[in-house]
Amino acid sequence: MTTVEIVLSYAAPPTEQAALALARAKDVYGIRRLSFDHAAGTLLIEYDATRLNAAAVTKLVREAGFEIAPEISPALPPPPAPQSVPAA
Repeated sequence: MTTVEIVLSYAAPPTEQAALALARAKDVYGIRRLSFDHAAGTLLIEYDATRLNAAAVTKLVREAGFEIAPEISPALPPPPAPQSVPAA
């Protein structure tokens, strides 16, 4: 299993109907976790990349009636700071 997280931005909070549909989306095999950050206006989705891909997850969220921004940003850790090399 390969766990991947993506962050989807939204302009308006989900309606009650969309929230219930998203709750049912958690029953889809491969979806592990849904987490809202209302202050940032984002939805973090953790899924199994051996079962699903980002396009399928985004489609699932949109089909639930959730309005998201078109871009997908992977939730990756920040790159390590560059190492300074001593002068020879």
